[in-house]
This record gives sequence, C-alpha cells and structure tokens, in this order.
Amino acid sequence: MEILQSFSGVFVNTLTVIIGSAVGLIFKKAIPEKITGQIMSVIGLCTIAIGISGLLKGQNQLVMVISLVLGTIIGTLIDIDGKLVKLGNRFQKNREKSGKEQPDTSTFSEGFVTASLLFCMGAMTIVGSLNAGISGDNEMIYTKALLDMISSAMLATTLGFGVMCSAGFVLVFQGSLVTLAIILGSFLSDFAVAELVCAGSVMIVAIGLNLIGVTKIKVANMLPALVFVPFLCMVF
Repeated sequence: MEILQSFSGVFVNTLTVIIGSAVGLIFKKAIPEKITGQIMSVIGLCTIAIGISGLLKGQNQLVMVISLVLGTIIGTLIDIDGKLVKLGNRFQKNREKSGKEQPDTSTFSEGFVTASLLFCMGAMTIVGSLNAGISGDNEMIYTKALLDMISSAMLATTLGFGVMCSAGFVLVFQGSLVTLAIILGSFLSDFAVAELVCAGSVMIVAIGLNLIGVTKIKVANMLPALVFVPFLCMVF
C-alpha cells in the first residue's frame, strides 16, 4: 500500500498530461496560427525563466559542467535524441494505421520529444520524485501535475498529438525516478539533489531556447548527465 502511495503522483501526473493535451487538441483549430505562434514564444520564455531559477540552486559549477559534458558525449554516441524521435514516429505510424485522423507529420516528433523533456527535467520532477519515493509525500508532484496540465494544453495547440503521447514518457521516466528514490534515496545528500536540479535546469533552458527558435539543441542527448551527477558529488 505504501508503494502505491509513492507512485500515485506519477499516475496523476500522467493523467493530467493526457487531459491537458486533449483540451489543447480540441481547441487547436479554433485558435488562429498567429496566436499559436505567440503562445509558443511565451511558453519558451517561461521555460527559460524556470530553468534559470533552477540553475541558482546549484552549489558547485564543476559538477554541473563535468556531468553535462560527459553526459552529452555518452548521449550523443548512443543517439538518445534520435531514438526518441523514432519512438515518436512509431506512435505516429500506429495512429495512422488505426485509421484515426493523421497527426501533423512536421510537428509530431517535435511535440513528443519537447513535451517529454519539458515535463521530466524540472526541479519539481527531481525533488518531487525523491520525496515520493523516500517518504510517500506526493504534494510537489500533484502541484507539478496541475502545471503540466496547463502546459500540455498550450503545447498541444501548437505541436499537436505528439504532446499527448509524451504522457507515456512521463509515466516511465518519473516512475523510474520514484523507484530509484525508494531504493537509493536515503543515500543522496542535499548537495547531490541540488546539483541534479541544476543539471536538469540547464536542459530546461535549452528546451526554452529551442521553443523560441533560437537554437536546435538535441537536449535528449544530455540526459545521461543526471547519472554522473551523484558520483561527481561524492568526489567533490
């Protein structure tokens, strides 16, 4: 029963992404293209602001830099971004085969990858998942779920059905964090948690820059950095 309590926030968060995306898709055609473009810019700027606030939680810049460099090297070699895009394309093909309305082929994978990373890289995801796994406290995850419902609705109006499919990534990724927190959470120091938030926030800033069209950074290839952070914290 306690284990189910630890994962309840993950299930709720997954559901809110689906609900928010559905609302966005329903109203997508009713919103003029020039407005959706402005919405995307606003979401991108807000994402950058959220990322910057998380960066300030870091306590050692060397941990951030080294973990991101090593993580990006590993992520690029195994091409995590490419694999996520292929996964998104697979969702797309399955939807086409089912005879449902075909999603926008130009934005489906972008929506899936962008939303997946945006919903999973923030401070609330990392700290909230640790709280849920260690103590069964889902309050932060529930708050995040509400914010993700709003964000998914806005993203879906511009990036389409791929945003809804990101709910599956949220379930797997966030569920994995909670599982790791149950097993290893008591061994993570406040220093390690702060640096995990900092590294994740760098990725959020990169996502925001992508959303406003300034860069085309393959943020998913930076994900292995989160694995290096706890070990580097022990070194420093």
